[in-house]
Amino acid sequence: MSATPEGDAPEQFDPVAAAKAAKARDWLIEDGRRLFTGPVEFRLSAPELQFLPDPDVAEIAFAGRSNVGKSSLLNALTGRQGLARASNTPGRTQELNFFDLGEPRVMRLVDMPGYGYAEAPKDIVARWKRLIWDYLRGRVVLKRVLVLIDARHGLKPVDREIMTMLDKAAVSYQLVLTKGDKIKPTALAATVATVLAEAATHVAAFPEVLATSADTGTGIPELRAAILTATRN
Repeated sequence: MSATPEGDAPEQFDPVAAAKAAKARDWLIEDGRRLFTGPVEFRLSAPELQFLPDPDVAEIAFAGRSNVGKSSLLNALTGRQGLARASNTPGRTQELNFFDLGEPRVMRLVDMPGYGYAEAPKDIVARWKRLIWDYLRGRVVLKRVLVLIDARHGLKPVDREIMTMLDKAAVSYQLVLTKGDKIKPTALAATVATVLAEAATHVAAFPEVLATSADTGTGIPELRAAILTATRN
């Protein structure tokens, strides 16, 4: 499920253009499937900026509250069980983890430290925030950040904080709902609409919200296509 803002006036339907757009979308989804289910390799973990890999390929970063389902979504995107370790321990990911896709390499996925980790010591939280901020504002190959939102809870103050940070850093980001299978379709549609409306008030937010489920695979093909599009622009 995805949503975009409605225009002020309806456009006249063009069946030929619609057919071409549908075919292009199908091709993009297939390109995404081949890429994400192809060679994927863990590159490195970077606890500090000096350990970052060379900025020689487009990067897509994943951000979200602890336990939002980030690791599970990365595993679902790549069709693997153990690419990113899922854990119920808040704040398990304390470094920037990089994964190379394609052979030859086409892009790089970046698993960012989870935020909203109330149980973590304050000095560690501060260090994580510095690492994230410095990476966001200085990484020229970063094409988009995917901000993951638990569909059961919607946007929380800590999500709005990271959105404001991304706005200030002038980094393009897209909101992606996780665990969409955990609530009823009507509730999911309402959450998508609410999140989309709030995203429209943020200058760096991409004007589309995707709803996904790592368990059922819902929205995974569309998310792959969105990632591929972001790296090509």
